[in-house]
Amino acid sequence: MASAPSTASRSPETANPSGAGVSSRPAVDVTAVTTRDDFLLELGQTLDGQAAVRPVDTLEAALEGLSSTKRAQILVIDARAVPALRAAVDSALTRAPRALVLVFADAAAEKQTAAALKGSKVFAVLTTPVDPRKTAAVFEGAIAEAVAARAAAPAPLVPQPESELSIGALRPESADARDGGDEGTDGKSKLLLLGAAIAALAAAGGGYWYFTHGQARAPVTAAAAAAHPAAPAGAAPAAGAPAAASEEAAAPEPLADTSIVHGKVDDLLEKARLAMHERRFTEPTGDNALVYYRSAAAADAANAEARDGLQRVAGVLAGRFEEALVAQRFDEAAQTLANFKSASPQDARSAGFDQRLYGAAIGKAFADGNLERAGALVRQAQGAGDIAPDQLAKWRAEIARRGEDAKVTRLAGLVEDRIRDGKLTDPEDSAKSYMGQLLVVAAANPLTQHAQHDLAAAYLRKARDAALAKNPTEEDRWLGEARGAGMKNADILAFQHDLTSARQKAAQSENERLLSGARDRIHDGRLTDPAQDSAVYYLTQLQAGDPGNASLVDVSHELAGKLLDRARSSIAAGKNADADLAQAKRLGADPKDLAAVQQAQASPRSAATLDPATLAAGLKRLRAPPPDYPEGALNQHVAGSVTLQFTVDVNGEPRDIHVIEATPPGVFDRAAVAAIRHWRYAPTIVNGTPVEVPVKTLMRFELPK
Repeated sequence: MASAPSTASRSPETANPSGAGVSSRPAVDVTAVTTRDDFLLELGQTLDGQAAVRPVDTLEAALEGLSSTKRAQILVIDARAVPALRAAVDSALTRAPRALVLVFADAAAEKQTAAALKGSKVFAVLTTPVDPRKTAAVFEGAIAEAVAARAAAPAPLVPQPESELSIGALRPESADARDGGDEGTDGKSKLLLLGAAIAALAAAGGGYWYFTHGQARAPVTAAAAAAHPAAPAGAAPAAGAPAAASEEAAAPEPLADTSIVHGKVDDLLEKARLAMHERRFTEPTGDNALVYYRSAAAADAANAEARDGLQRVAGVLAGRFEEALVAQRFDEAAQTLANFKSASPQDARSAGFDQRLYGAAIGKAFADGNLERAGALVRQAQGAGDIAPDQLAKWRAEIARRGEDAKVTRLAGLVEDRIRDGKLTDPEDSAKSYMGQLLVVAAANPLTQHAQHDLAAAYLRKARDAALAKNPTEEDRWLGEARGAGMKNADILAFQHDLTSARQKAAQSENERLLSGARDRIHDGRLTDPAQDSAVYYLTQLQAGDPGNASLVDVSHELAGKLLDRARSSIAAGKNADADLAQAKRLGADPKDLAAVQQAQASPRSAATLDPATLAAGLKRLRAPPPDYPEGALNQHVAGSVTLQFTVDVNGEPRDIHVIEATPPGVFDRAAVAAIRHWRYAPTIVNGTPVEVPVKTLMRFELPK
């Protein structure tokens, strides 16, 4: 998010306030990745003309600019504008290895930033707010190193055009020194005509250079266009801004062929006719119809054939311009338009061609989402002087609108991403922090309102989870965040109503779980053990959570009955049954049944004298289906045996079945346990009371004969 407005310039490059011309151009270019105008202002004041600063919002935009220039480069990274700093620095050094990188971080985070960048090739880590003396000293060393590194790089070879004629760029031969001077007219008029032609060619060449070389330049970012309203159409540039933007002020010579061939007029016209016949209208350089007709006109401004030839070349170029423009070959169209203006400097169609070319190129930049290029094209169009002020204003307004939309879309996406990642309220990188930036940029934008609604809903989900976990402190905190995110009181009330319903459903689900657990443990015979997973445990939890549960009485009576049965068996076996009797009483056992068992425990005629073996010997088996012989053991002709121990309960059903010994182990165990589950016995009665009987038995598995 951009900082509070300041007087810092967000022009393509912040230059020396003295307004020095191209001759005093700084030795290096500085590209600053930042979204803070106050930082740019401090940096510009500290440099004081040592270098021109080009601000961009993203590292990608900075790297595009670095890759398109041949000058020494320093890349300044504001750590506050780059989330993944180390990854960004590594990427920058990989893609722009000759650039020197300086990183600025908050003073409090300087050591942490330096540690994160340890091992990288960063030139230095500096602090913000900017320390003028320290920063100036570091920049002095960085500039010297960048210039030295650039000087050590091999320079590309530039081939020189060959021509059999002598060519002097924009330097026509004087009438006295030129052969065939009798063919010329007054030298002064020729020079005036030539001067006008040169001025037109310079303007045309500037436009062409931009379209063929300026695509990688990133003078202004989309965020800058959104954050700073466009200047009124036709307004003069601010001091030290476009006039001192070093890259644009020092543009290469136009590529339109502006050379003058020295020779006799008749010879020049003959060469022009041949070039026209061979359709060499503008190529090759120095040997084409345009050069020869221009040279003839420069030598003899009144020559009708030369003037007519230039008009015919202009007609051809106008057609080529139309074709290239329709096909969106903007580089070719710009080159053709520059040559057209060279052939016919005063042609009334030039302004219309400029308007259409800039309009098409800017429209293409909009379609590609390249707002930086669109902004640069608008500034170039303003400098051309042929574009109406109201059209320039429309383009600027569209750039500002699209810039704001792009920033809103990016921030809204970050809000949604952080919501999805669960990072809702972290100080630096969270949905809440990006939501704050979004509200500053465009509070009324539909995307902003949608993101705000989603964030408030995420806060409410957190509040709901805290409420269900019975954490009122966290619940209140998240409700406060939801209110701060714009959630209305009516929505909060609706949430609380839904929360009450959710709590009831959650409690009902928990009660059903406890009830089911109690019944399952009763069926499995786990009445009191283990302590945290028994029928008594689950029923006690249910009584505490839902004492009015309709099923509680029935399950309690069922469990109390099972406890009384086990108490009778314990008494018959001579064991103490006080614990089971106490639990049965607490669970509401029938008083008569409870008294009978207690009386049996107190009676001297207890079955304590009967040992388990005697009780087991008196068991009468009513049903004993044989076990299934395991198919694998049968196929392998394996025989064996299993010794098992179990308890016959008061109903004559086996329970607590487990294997004591098996030969061979694990082969017949499951079949033996399954068979005993289906056995049934007549209940054992001792002193008129059914009792449980422990049993130990051996089951043999023999192969059929």
